[in-house]
Amino acid sequence: MSLKHTPLYEQHVKAKGQIVDFAGFELPIQYVGITEEHEAVRNNVGLFDVSHMGEVEVKGKDALKFVQNLVANNVRKLVDNQVLYTVMCYENGTVVDDLLVYRFEEDYFYLVINAANVDKDFEWMKGQSEGFDISLENISDNVAQLALQGPNAQDILQGLVDVDLKSIEFFHCNRQVMIGDVKALVSRTGYTGEDGFEIYVSNNDAVKVWELLIDKDVMPIGLGARDTLRFEACLPLYGHEISDEINPLEAGLSMFVKLDNDDFIGKDALVEIKETGIKRKLVGLEIAKGIAREGYEVLCDDQVIGHITTGYKSPTVGKSVALALVDRSYGEMGKQLMVQVRKKQVPATIISKRFYKKNYKK
Repeated sequence: MSLKHTPLYEQHVKAKGQIVDFAGFELPIQYVGITEEHEAVRNNVGLFDVSHMGEVEVKGKDALKFVQNLVANNVRKLVDNQVLYTVMCYENGTVVDDLLVYRFEEDYFYLVINAANVDKDFEWMKGQSEGFDISLENISDNVAQLALQGPNAQDILQGLVDVDLKSIEFFHCNRQVMIGDVKALVSRTGYTGEDGFEIYVSNNDAVKVWELLIDKDVMPIGLGARDTLRFEACLPLYGHEISDEINPLEAGLSMFVKLDNDDFIGKDALVEIKETGIKRKLVGLEIAKGIAREGYEVLCDDQVIGHITTGYKSPTVGKSVALALVDRSYGEMGKQLMVQVRKKQVPATIISKRFYKKNYKK
């Protein structure tokens, strides 16, 4: 099957991006280097093409009721133009996907889902829509998304838009922003641990907005640094920290799961899991030597007690660290464990999984 291109593919080639296959798209893993791009976002500003992400519109009389039933967080508390992070669960409590829920109006919601899960998620949503007076539309192929991230993101973007960006609070959006002569939806959520904005435009306008930002000396950032940045801030990635085999409670996402809320798909299973005791726990590890990659076994007294979900030498912290899902009884802070790194067992210590303190504008 041929790989898809975002509307910005030619810009990535022109900028000498190293193109890889990601979720069925040809996308840049890096341009000048993952560490340099990572540091640009931490210390200045960087621009990501995230047009591969999926977008689904939910409209109709029962839109609020449907989305509330679909996800684990409390959608009812949202006001117009507010955004919510949440998860969709299967009946057994494991995760279909994590997503952002944008409330535009009481009868109009906008769901942003992960690229690798777009088709699966949309089929799941359609399957849960019976009995609700709504329309569902997968508009992913019509929408381009750019993410401008870093401590200088607001200053850079402010010079190009017709609104005061301070008016867009954290986890809020404005659907009427003009960037030059392009109308955009601009939100402030982020996936890097830094302040920043997501810019949603039509495919036809993506290159124009990209070039406006690149002309401000903003560095383009690839998928490699996107992963190291989110990892340092302990932001989950589907297929790693959450999946159809991992529930949100063991992944440390309890604050996004409202078990005292209205019924939602998977609630009964999650209530039972909480009452009987969560079996596994996501922890941070500092690795004594080498890099612990996804899937490596975590051991205690030669007994396998879990596995690595993500591991890197952190560009910001300067140490080899990892996230791991381990048996809860071994999950206390400071616990000494071992990680099977290729043919050797390497010492590892449980530390805070928030390797980097987030710098969001609250």
